[in-house]
Amino acid sequence: MQRYENRRVLITGAGSGIGRATALRILAEGGRVVAADVDAAGLAQTHARAGADAARLTTTLLDVADEASATAGTAGAVETLGGLDVLVNAAGILRSEHTHRTSLDLFNRVLAVNLTGTFLMIREALPALLDGDRPVVVNFSSTSASFAHPYMAAYAASKGGIRALTHTIASEYSKQGLRAVCVAPGSIASGMTTGTGPGLPPDADMSLFTKLIPAIGQGFAAPETVAGVVAMLGSEDGAFITGTEIRIDGGTHF
Repeated sequence: MQRYENRRVLITGAGSGIGRATALRILAEGGRVVAADVDAAGLAQTHARAGADAARLTTTLLDVADEASATAGTAGAVETLGGLDVLVNAAGILRSEHTHRTSLDLFNRVLAVNLTGTFLMIREALPALLDGDRPVVVNFSSTSASFAHPYMAAYAASKGGIRALTHTIASEYSKQGLRAVCVAPGSIASGMTTGTGPGLPPDADMSLFTKLIPAIGQGFAAPETVAGVVAMLGSEDGAFITGTEIRIDGGTHF
């Protein structure tokens, strides 16, 4: 299936997790991809895993939370690709703490990467997207935007903002042919949800997480589960989907 033949795609957060899985999936479907991340080593691994598809992959260091970096990185990607058809905003961080112990620096850092970073990438990419072919923006919200995830106030606030931003962009640019959609993953294994990613407080009440268990499968799903949905949304198979979010959580939140 070559849904992305001749399509030009910029993906942030492509040095690991869902961002990497999305880059590899779109490459496998024939797309030309610029993979962006702050992690040079992660980008090198993404490039290595692309195999024969690496000829259509360019990697670039880009910090979505830094305006100058977002501006320069997006411009470089557009120049490399000769335009832009799809923007996937997968970059994000998760930090956890009791809300009454959450510092302003922590709260602002999460918003800077997740929400402000998504805004900056959209703003910088819009001119090229509007000149592109069947342009699409795919943003990353989270199930935390709609359902209680303890100790994740900053993260949940940032993801709720992304959902609202997506609706706005979808409406504002609909007559110019742009679609904007967001996915809301939950119970997905990635750097943010395994190991030291969530960084739950040592005294976290784990009984509060009993409602955050997938109803199907054997625990958390692989990032490729989300990548397949993102690839659909950015292709013609998603041509009638805009201004909404799609939850991908294995029935964690019926």
